[in-house]
Amino acid sequence: MAKDKKMVSEITAMEDDFAQWYTDVVLKADLIGYTSVKGCMAIKPAGYAIWENIQKELDRRFKKVGVENVYMPIFIPESLLEKEKDHVEGFAPEVAWVTKGGLNDLQEPLCVRPTSETLFCDFYAKEIQSYRDLPKVYNQWCSVVRWEKETRPFLRSREFLWQEGHTAHATAAESRERTEMMLNLYADFAEQVLAIPVIKGQKTEKEKFAGAEATYTIEALMHDGKALQSGTSHDFGDGFARAFGIQYTDKDNKLQYVHQTSWGMTTRMIGAIIMVHGDNRGLVLPPAIAPTQVIVIPIAQHKEGVLDAAHALMDRLSDYRIKIDETDNKPGWKFAEAEMRGIPLRVEIGPKDIEAGQAVIVRRDNGEKETVSLEQIEQKVGETLKAIQHDMLERARAHRDSHTYVAHNYEEFKDIIANKPGFVKAMWCGDRACEDKIKEETTATSRCIPFQQEHLDDVCVCCGRPAKKMIYWGKAY
Repeated sequence: MAKDKKMVSEITAMEDDFAQWYTDVVLKADLIGYTSVKGCMAIKPAGYAIWENIQKELDRRFKKVGVENVYMPIFIPESLLEKEKDHVEGFAPEVAWVTKGGLNDLQEPLCVRPTSETLFCDFYAKEIQSYRDLPKVYNQWCSVVRWEKETRPFLRSREFLWQEGHTAHATAAESRERTEMMLNLYADFAEQVLAIPVIKGQKTEKEKFAGAEATYTIEALMHDGKALQSGTSHDFGDGFARAFGIQYTDKDNKLQYVHQTSWGMTTRMIGAIIMVHGDNRGLVLPPAIAPTQVIVIPIAQHKEGVLDAAHALMDRLSDYRIKIDETDNKPGWKFAEAEMRGIPLRVEIGPKDIEAGQAVIVRRDNGEKETVSLEQIEQKVGETLKAIQHDMLERARAHRDSHTYVAHNYEEFKDIIANKPGFVKAMWCGDRACEDKIKEETTATSRCIPFQQEHLDDVCVCCGRPAKKMIYWGKAY
């Protein structure tokens, strides 16, 4: 018992060391365990349950817009990976290779998929013959491997879980429409389910996906002022189709190349949830994604009728993901554990509550406590969960907005980056040399060219030449 209490109480304050705070929360909320494979994590039930809810909610949205799930092999032949030059160069430093099968050397090395564009292209080249075969709107749920040098649970690991959508269309207009559609779907999901406000925009040429014509992104701001790329959608045009020979016969019986897209979201979103909403007591989970939305805690459960009343509450609140803590731990420990795990709403009931026909509900996000008549408990719990979801999004939005700054010249830009963690809005000439200089001198990167443009100045923040676009800049994970 003493050891368990110490585990709950010892979380490094995020104000003292944000990186250590994050690791403490991940481990003490029992989301992951370390493994014998360096850079790879074991996702425990508490962590995987969050991912299952992400899968469920995303998959439901995918199917509404015509997406079908498939599965492709984990291995990619070297010759296949090398068909698209820009693509292979972009991933080469992170690729893991298999060179033996059993005791024998393979005739051709196999790459462990870092992403599956080449596999889908090879598949589509065989599947697509006519305009009647289009569009193909496929997605797969799988893991990928990227040999990262520095790793951190959920945010960057050598193997991680994700979904990757890969589509093929008859025209460039259809491809662009799908690219934008999926980005908007991600943005809506992040805000309405994860309670994470995002900036939607396009990546610069320097930052776009290898082999893409255009990469669209949603960018979120973490509590420490660093940005996190939270979902991307890529328009490939017909570049991959030309490399892989993916052609179809149109209605006029002429051969045309297909136009393709790719889009993905990963388990790093669990890290985003932690870093946007968490506090010094542990996780704070939005009700829409929380594996347990409500926990019932009986007070003085050894007394007659208390456990029966707690179970009766569970039955009445069965529309929600609900659990009861009937361990023999003291109430204070149960409260602390529920807070550590980020359960949105706690319902307490004891002998005095039973006598008065009431229960006590406690919000995880702000600690507010309220006494509620048992006659109104279903309605009140439902209203409170909705309020928590809404308030968490608005609180995160307020934090992002209060940590978004405007820089009008380079000295001001460097001062903000050095002393005020957050997003910096500034004008840009479009020259990669300025983008490279900013990264080299400040470690800040261009996060996106927002779709909602603002005219802040006439000149580039870096070089003073005429500006073309307003950019969100920031340090990032």
